[in-house]
This record gives sequence, structure tokens and C-alpha cells, in this order.
Amino acid sequence: MKYYLIGCQITLFHNFPKKKGVSHTKGEEFVSWIRFRGGTLLLVSCLLMGCFTAPAQAADSLDWPHWRGPRYDGVSTETGLIDDWDSEGGPGSNVLWSSEELAGRSSPIVMNGRVYTIVRNEPGTPKEGEKVVCADAVTGEILWENRFGVYLSDVPDTRVGWSSCTGDPATGHIYSLGVCGIFQCLDGETGETIWRIPLHERFGLLSTYGGRTNVPVICDDLVIISAIVIGWGDQAKPAHRFLGLNKTTGEIVWINSTRLLPYDTTYSTPTVCVLAGQKALVFGSGDGAVWALQPRTGKPIWQCRLSRRGINVSPLVIGNNVYAGHSEENTVGTTMGIVVAIDGAGHGDITDTGQRWRIEELMMGKSSPIYIDGRVYCVDDRAKLHCLDAASGEALVRRKALGSKQKASPLYADGKIYTFTEDGRWYVLRPKTAGGVTVVSKGRLSDGGECHASPICSHGRLYVQTTTRMYCLQDKEKQPGVSDREPAAEETPVDLNQPVAHVQLVPADALLRPDEKQPFQVRLFNNRGQFLRVALAEEVELKLAGPGQVDDQGVYTVSQDTGHANATITAKVGSLTGRSRVRIIPAIPWHFDFENLKDPPISWVGARYRHVLRNVDGNQVMVKVTTIPKGTRSRSWFGHSDLHDYTIQADVMGGEKAGKMPDIGLIAQGYTLDLKGAHQELQVRSWTSQLRIAKTVPFTWRPNTWYSMKLRVANDGDQAVLLGKVWLRGEEEPDQWHVETTDPAPIRTGSPGLFGNAKDAEIVLDNIRVTPNS
Repeated sequence: MKYYLIGCQITLFHNFPKKKGVSHTKGEEFVSWIRFRGGTLLLVSCLLMGCFTAPAQAADSLDWPHWRGPRYDGVSTETGLIDDWDSEGGPGSNVLWSSEELAGRSSPIVMNGRVYTIVRNEPGTPKEGEKVVCADAVTGEILWENRFGVYLSDVPDTRVGWSSCTGDPATGHIYSLGVCGIFQCLDGETGETIWRIPLHERFGLLSTYGGRTNVPVICDDLVIISAIVIGWGDQAKPAHRFLGLNKTTGEIVWINSTRLLPYDTTYSTPTVCVLAGQKALVFGSGDGAVWALQPRTGKPIWQCRLSRRGINVSPLVIGNNVYAGHSEENTVGTTMGIVVAIDGAGHGDITDTGQRWRIEELMMGKSSPIYIDGRVYCVDDRAKLHCLDAASGEALVRRKALGSKQKASPLYADGKIYTFTEDGRWYVLRPKTAGGVTVVSKGRLSDGGECHASPICSHGRLYVQTTTRMYCLQDKEKQPGVSDREPAAEETPVDLNQPVAHVQLVPADALLRPDEKQPFQVRLFNNRGQFLRVALAEEVELKLAGPGQVDDQGVYTVSQDTGHANATITAKVGSLTGRSRVRIIPAIPWHFDFENLKDPPISWVGARYRHVLRNVDGNQVMVKVTTIPKGTRSRSWFGHSDLHDYTIQADVMGGEKAGKMPDIGLIAQGYTLDLKGAHQELQVRSWTSQLRIAKTVPFTWRPNTWYSMKLRVANDGDQAVLLGKVWLRGEEEPDQWHVETTDPAPIRTGSPGLFGNAKDAEIVLDNIRVTPNS
């Protein structure tokens, strides 16, 4: 008989064996499952959703754990906040403290007496990277920093720290997404990393020059993050994909996407809300639509197509109304920009039926709106404030000019609107009953910095982050307080006897080595995406496609001799199925010659969509083609991100078109060796646009000629040593390395992979080898 125990909440701790080569940290995998039989509790093995979560603690209603606030709407119930201030400080300035160490471009959060933000680390130095910083919310004293590198990314240094941290009041954990794709769960008190996933290497997260990076959100036991992802297998084509992870362990619970081949990356932070009694995740997508998903399952609820480009504004949800906008081309006609009210109670494609009202040519593309007493206040891209009737969309007053450009979203608190423009102008505004505003005070930052971040407030204090410093503002003569507000909408209570509408197999995606074991869990949900119960043993039929085996307890074991492969596990309950995908990557050494294959290896991330196999000179080779829109310059990865101290080698050939040649690169441990066609150079680097430790030498090479490339990376004390060379294939390998450098802020581990820019001509690859350093 089979037993599947899902969703149990226990507090059982015991010693357990660690997997060989795996470092277990707090909240990671505990090897024990539990089954009940004949009234007897037997320890078998377990990997439970939500197990070993830190004890829940009461949330402070005055904390601000998300950049848009506790309800994701930019509204606070606090009173006693400032009416005016002077950024130069001094007597009467209301500046409680300011800190250059906390300067950045993203909105901070406040939780448990601490302020958290993500910023550049040691800018302009060979050690530059990114860091999450925690400071005392009252004094500004730095309490801890969690530093990490930026690598294998095109983002410029000025856009580092794009995302905002998110706090989980229930556990005290902090979640952050770095600009290159490093996703972390941190202990909010100590800054210790609880778990960490490089999403670019594991799932193919796209890190672009634009720097657009999304913000995590919390729903129950999940932390949810999204990006444009170019994955593996049937997810090899780019899509705006959402990942729901167990917030304690980092395990992948579900993955889903909007339309394939989206127009853009996006930074529309999702709004967690309740629509018509159903919990929903509402967001603007890279495909130009506003979507609602079930946050526990990832299943779509509805979509409303608005734009020919990605949507970046975070939706505002009031009751069942969703207010959204953009400043790109509309899907119908030739106009640009729109603000729209959507009926959030709909289902399916509601593009034609779900728009309550729309105002075209209102360019609200960056700043998210707020709702005050039946009115929607929004700021367009030229920093003009609009006041709209929430029911009809009617413009109530003439728009008010605040400046020339604005990205920050306004904050409504203490009966006032606080807003900041990109060039440092600030306003404190008081809404009028009939619409519009009166100016309480206004000014301009004296530090010369830009303001991309939205203001937030907590415990009587206003926090403003600029590119030169963070300000904490408080009027000590006022008594902080709290005003009343209507309670948030609640879900329809779950009925445990409801029909099962969704089967979830967890983890949804796993990366394993041969001879490893992976327990799977079967969870059942109703049609509103609410968890119902554990699947009964007699209900579940498990099927495996691929190597290995699944035993009666739902534990998958990889065969010891398995090479680079994939497996699919399907759980069937009645007529419903849930599916999980597994990548199997053996230990190095590896050799790929592409013979007897029809496609690039299925286990490679970011490879299949952009590469094809072709016969060249009697050999099967892999070719990076020039015909993939927005995909000719990209990276791909082969395996685990904990690999280190290894060498990657390949035979490469670049084509030529109109006198132009491609760039061909190998990736090892977070570093790239790039044979540059247009510049006729050889370069080793970690961070493409910043080049903090790059070494470049002239190197003349010819088109349509085979070369051998080799990149070796080794950890050496406090630094990494990078060595690269290129020579004509078939000739004797030179003893000397062509490029040599060291990294004083080393990337300690990373997956092997490829880089290529085939915009101008194709890239041909063969005989790829990855070997441990001798």
C-alpha cells in the first residue's frame, strides 16, 4: 500500500544523515517521512511542506514587510507623520537619520524594528557586487550585511539593487532576488543565508542590460518569484514564468507561465489579494497582459490583454476591481498608454468582456496607482498626477504637474500623499473630497541624488531611499497613531468535501545526481486553489518516464550509472494528473560530442531553443543560429551550481556574414572566456557590462576555422584564479595561457556552460569537455 503524507505540521527534530556533498542549512531537507498504519506512527522518511518552519510570530500591524505595504496597495493606516522636512538636516528638519551606506534605487521594507534594502556593494572596485543590508529602523545603525556577487549578467552597475526585499512576518525571514538571479532566504536577525538558488543557472532566468528584476511575494507557506525564463526540456522556449517555492526550504512547489515568447522582461510586482472569494496573484506580464493566477497552484484564473509590450506597473486591487496601466502601444489601434479598470471576478480571457472602463493615451507605465475614498490617483511617466473616479474613470480635476519624470509610486498615509520624482522633487499633498489635491509642502532633495524608490512608512517614521542616501523622517512633536480601515477581503472558507480540481506533485522540478533519492508529495486542491487534503494511497497512481524507479512510498531513486538525462513523474488521481520534472546530472568529467542525438541535451538549461544539431564535415555538431528573435546573445548551463575547481574545453568555429563574426564563450564557475569576433580579442570576465576583474588581450582569429578553447578556474585562498587559452584545432596545445587574472571577490561555485552572440553569424561547437582540475 502507498502512503502520501502532505501538509502535516509537526515539530519533530532528530539527527539525520546528510547527503554526500550537500551542505544542509536551517530549514533544508530533513530525511524522514511519516506514515500512519493501524494507529501506529512509523518513521519512514519525510520531506514535508512547511515542516520545521520557525514558530509563527504575531505580525506587527505597523510593520511594512513589502514595498507596497501589507496589502500591496501603497496605503498605510498610520497617523502622526511628517508634513514637511528639509533634506539638509539641522534643527526642525524632521530628519531622524540619514545614511549613505543605505543609498540605492529600490524601496526598503521595515519589519521587527529593522529596515532592509538591497544595494550595490563596494561600487567602483574590483570587489563590486550586491548586498542585502539590515539597519536599526530607529537609529540607522548597520546591523548586518549579506554580500554576494553579480556575474553572468549584462546589467550595468548603476542598476544593481533593482529589486526590493520582502519580509515574512510569520518567520522573520527576508527574501531577496539579485540582479543576476541569485534568490535567497535570509535570517532577518543575523543575515545568515538559510537557502540560496542561482535562478539563472538553475532555470535560465534572463538577466538583461535593463536590470528589470522582480520582487518576491509571500502566500502562506510559499514565496513566489518570477522572471523571463529560458529553461530546459518543454520549458526551453522563453516565457514569463512564476516559481512557487516552499519559503522554508526553497523547494520548487509549482512552475507556470503566461504566453510563450513574451515581448519584454517585466518588473510588475504581483499583488496578493482575494477576488470574488478566491485568493489570487495579480500581475502585469511580459506578454502585455494583466493576469490572475491561483498563488498556491499557479493555475490561471483570467487574463486581460492590454499592451504590445511588457507591463511594468503593479496592479492595484480594490474589492473585485483591478486597476492597471502601461505606456506602450495598445493592442488595438495606434495609441500608446492606457489606464484601465478590470473586473477581477472573471474567468478565462476577459480582454473583451472584463474592462469596466479604459482611458487611452494616459501613460502610466512605471508608477503604480493608489486608491483614496472612491478615487484612483496615478502618476504618469512625465510626473503628472491624475485623479480619476474609481467607478467610471472620469477625470475629476485637471492633472497636476509634479516634475518631469517619475518612477516611484506614491504613498498614502496620515491623510496625505507622499510622492517623489526621479530628479529629487518631493511633494506632500492632501486629497480633496471632490477630487484633486492641495499642496501641504514641497521641495527638492539637496543631495543631488535620483529617487527611483517609493516612500514607505512604519511606526511614525517615513523612509525615503535615493541613489545617494536613505532618509528616515519623523516629526517628534506628533503622536503616532493608527486610523481605522475596512478589513481586507477574505477567502471563501474551504470545504474539505469539495471535489478535487487540481493535483500537485512536489517538488515540481528537481536537480539530482545519480544514486540520489527524492521523496515526492501528492497534494489535492479544489477549484479555488485551496488545499484540501493528502491523497489517499488507494487514489494515487504513480508513473515514471525515464531512468530510475519510484517505490511504494513515492520516493524516486536515480540509478547509479545514469548519465545526463531527464525523468518525468506523474501522479494520477481519478482523471486528474500532477507532474514533476527531474534533471539528472552525473559528476564530472563530461564529454559531449552530439553524436546519436537529434537535439541538444535535454538537461541543458537555455540551449535547445537557440541551438540546433547539424552535420558539419561528417560530424554531428551543435550550432547556435542567428534566426531566434532576441535570442542570439545568450547563455546556457549544463548542471549543478555547486561545482568548482574545474576546466571546460570545446572545439569552436565562427561563421562570417557581411564581414562580421560572432562572439564565442565558455562558462566555468561564474566566469566567461569570450573569443570576440568583431574586436578580435580574447577576454575573461565575470560581469559583462561592469568588467570589474576582466582581462583582455588581442587575439586574431579567422572565420570558418576550427579552434580549441579552454577555460580553467580554481579557488586559491581568498581569490579565484582564471586561465584561458585558444589554439587551432589539431595543433599542439600551447603551454602558456593567453589570459590570466585573479578575482579578489571570487565566485566560489557555478555551473559549466556556454556563452554566445550569434547576432552576426552562426557559432559551431563540438567536443565539449568538463574535467576536474588536475
